[in-house]
Amino acid sequence: MDHPLGIDFGGTGIKGAPVDLAAGDFAQKKVKIDTPRPATPTAVAGVFRELVADFPRSAAAVGITVPGVMKRGVVHSAPNIDPAWIGTDADALFTEALGREVHLINDADAAGLAEVEYGAARGRRGLVIVTTLGTGIGSALVHDGVLVPNSELGHVQIDGRVAEQHAANSIRERDDLSWPEWAERLTVYYRTLERLFTPELFVVGGGVSQQSEEFLPLIEIETEIVPATLRNRAGIIGAALAASRAAS
Repeated sequence: MDHPLGIDFGGTGIKGAPVDLAAGDFAQKKVKIDTPRPATPTAVAGVFRELVADFPRSAAAVGITVPGVMKRGVVHSAPNIDPAWIGTDADALFTEALGREVHLINDADAAGLAEVEYGAARGRRGLVIVTTLGTGIGSALVHDGVLVPNSELGHVQIDGRVAEQHAANSIRERDDLSWPEWAERLTVYYRTLERLFTPELFVVGGGVSQQSEEFLPLIEIETEIVPATLRNRAGIIGAALAASRAAS
């Protein structure tokens, strides 16, 4: 059986694997290759070709996460990758490079889709907001399983400040904030999202979610808030799922 391939393109590493969508997990062991320097579109396309060649030949679609905002396959922001990406029709570039049907998705959106379909929000109806706390704050809005793309809720301004510049995990580390101090900032952030969206559930991802017991119970909001469960598999799984849906 041909499984869709998911590729998670990050600032330091590019990893991919075929995904068994029935099981919601990798169909083969993932492959990881360092992100090239500089990470130009052409250089990254070469890495994608190398990665795809590590797996058996397949005609199934390829889903690729991109750490930026995209519209119809064109990259509109690239905060942690090369500025040459802005304005690039990445969909067309990678389709030609790989010789397969390719679909792109924002990295946080991919993680959100995966958590709703297979992870912490599986079976939940209504609006689920998945946030990733890392260098910045990524977000995904998923309503009854349908993704609303490019939400970028880390860029919401609160008290005159961009939220992720005050409450991201990188800020906690930079300012040596205690867990309670960071939780106060997160409380302000999630209360703001509550007022704007009234979600059924918040799911919190990013590497720091592995320490969720240190800070999630300290966030004082009305909405249920839980840690992500797929962790670093979410991007690959979500990308493959998005590609499969777009190809069907």
